[in-house]
Amino acid sequence: MKIIIHFALALALGSAPGLAQEKKTILLIGHKPDHPPKCHEYLSTCELLAKCLRQTKGIEAVVSNGWPVDEKLLKRTDAIVLYTSPGAEIVLADKAASAFEAMMKRGTGLVAVHWATGVHKKNVERLGKRWYASLGGGWPHFAGITMGKSPLVQKDPAHPVCRGWKQYEISDEFYFSPVIHEKGKVLLEVTAKGKPLPVGWTTERADGGRAFGTTLGHFHRNFGLVPFRKMLINGIIWSAGLEVPAKGAPCKLDKDDPLFPKS
Repeated sequence: MKIIIHFALALALGSAPGLAQEKKTILLIGHKPDHPPKCHEYLSTCELLAKCLRQTKGIEAVVSNGWPVDEKLLKRTDAIVLYTSPGAEIVLADKAASAFEAMMKRGTGLVAVHWATGVHKKNVERLGKRWYASLGGGWPHFAGITMGKSPLVQKDPAHPVCRGWKQYEISDEFYFSPVIHEKGKVLLEVTAKGKPLPVGWTTERADGGRAFGTTLGHFHRNFGLVPFRKMLINGIIWSAGLEVPAKGAPCKLDKDDPLFPKS
């Protein structure tokens, strides 16, 4: 009888065992543009992704221009999302490295999009090992690029990142010679110059953290594609430790939304 009463009370208070919505804080980091308009639009894209993330109940999405100084925010962050210039130099810079590495040790998720997967070649020896282990891979800048169109192939369609969207043709900037860490798994692939090329990967680290990296995302217009947005939002909430819905995470944006990419 006591169990029934306690369960009924929990229901009334909205905190029944197994029914409470887990709350997660996701930190999205961008910075000022470093490319011509309509590509590498870091901060506006972070705002776009944050708006989509907030459609999943329990998510607090915070956008920061560069590495934040708010220590309380860093301590409650469950996943970091980078849409920036080479991410290794941002999170492993002197002012950020100790906080970032502490976050990785406690299992904070990590997502890097496009150039943010990178580490400058001059810093690979110094930063590469830590960066590749945290993200599950990365891109040594500058290993070569090409512009092209290709089917975006799911190498593991059963993975949560692939829920709710199917293979489609994407036009983007493709990075050659990405490094996949020994614990990383290739998830997404295109064909470039007649050869298969990994463009997305995942890892589940020994510290319990998850990471998703994709070298896609050069053109701002691609963030207007539902399957592209769904892939990214799936990857972010998966990295934060949340369950991805069977049909993929919500990521609705109307074409008259100020954040919707304009062609």
